[in-house]
Amino acid sequence: MPTVAEIASFLDRLAPPALAADWDNVGLLLGDPASNVERLMTCLTVTPTVVAEAVAEHVQLIVTHHPILFRAVKRLTAATPDGQVLLPLLAAGIAVHSPHTAWDNARGGINDLLAGRLNLTDVKPLRPARDLRQCKIVVFVPETDLERVADAMFAAGAGNIGEYAQCSFRLGGMGTFFGSNASNPTLGQKGRREHVNEFRLETICPDGATDRVVAAMRRAHSYEEPAFDVYPLRPGESGPGLGRIGRLAQPTTLGDLAQATKHALKAGLVQIVGDDKRSVQTVALACGAAGDFLSDAAAARADVFLTGEMRFHEYLAAQRQHVALLLPGHYATERPGIEVLADNIRKSWPDLCVWASKQERDPVNWLATTH
Repeated sequence: MPTVAEIASFLDRLAPPALAADWDNVGLLLGDPASNVERLMTCLTVTPTVVAEAVAEHVQLIVTHHPILFRAVKRLTAATPDGQVLLPLLAAGIAVHSPHTAWDNARGGINDLLAGRLNLTDVKPLRPARDLRQCKIVVFVPETDLERVADAMFAAGAGNIGEYAQCSFRLGGMGTFFGSNASNPTLGQKGRREHVNEFRLETICPDGATDRVVAAMRRAHSYEEPAFDVYPLRPGESGPGLGRIGRLAQPTTLGDLAQATKHALKAGLVQIVGDDKRSVQTVALACGAAGDFLSDAAAARADVFLTGEMRFHEYLAAQRQHVALLLPGHYATERPGIEVLADNIRKSWPDLCVWASKQERDPVNWLATTH
């Protein structure tokens, strides 16, 4: 059976952490990487209902779309909301991994899945990858630290280039230092110049992940003061980009597209902003709550923008920009991706018992009234 670390590595290849938004919290968030996994459950969100199902079904790993511990917490007790969710997982030894926005944006991820469910053609990124700035991080490490430091940087989101993960360059050389009387060198002695065989380790990461990668490097490095450089890189066109935009095979009305979306995503209802008789063909989309992509949809001359949910003032902004909106709900746009994620894991480990949570439900109840 695979370990938590082996499945986490698979998920990082499927949805490279470099594709995640700067504000996100992705990767292995809870648990022992060395633990074996026989039963795995995916879900959209770790809720008390999902936790109860995982404990009852003797799950060892939950892969959740929405991260746990999204914000820093000062205490975990049975009296706090986070504690009520996480303490049963800790007691049962259940690990938690979240790919979140990396899975949204990955090739074959949620946004690609939505485009496929709507039968869009000529699908392209709504926000191209060239807008994602990258940095190169160079650090000098002794050979004994090399793999540990590299693994820590990869786990924090470094080393992804297109379809390749854990990319780096290593070059041996000689480093020198002279430690003061207050220093505590890992190698050699303070008070004299030392010559140490070291490796130059370099890898790239998204600009927004730089602080996270540097912090991971520092924790893994044995030196009191690691020497490292961070170089900003010219934006390039790599990766699948954010959101998607494509075309329907034939023009249709906004109302008919809403009905097709409702059926394709098994949504309760679909909110419409715009004339339901309006003819539409070019469709922009981004799963979840992606109102910040409205300006991208307008700039790309999309007829309609589909996302899970938006704010009232964003409805008005869409009207001003002559972009119709389809809003089938946050759950409806992302739950199918969690079911596909379970299928992908099952295909890689046929003997592993994998399923998408059977107890999870959309927290929004859609009530259709008649008069």
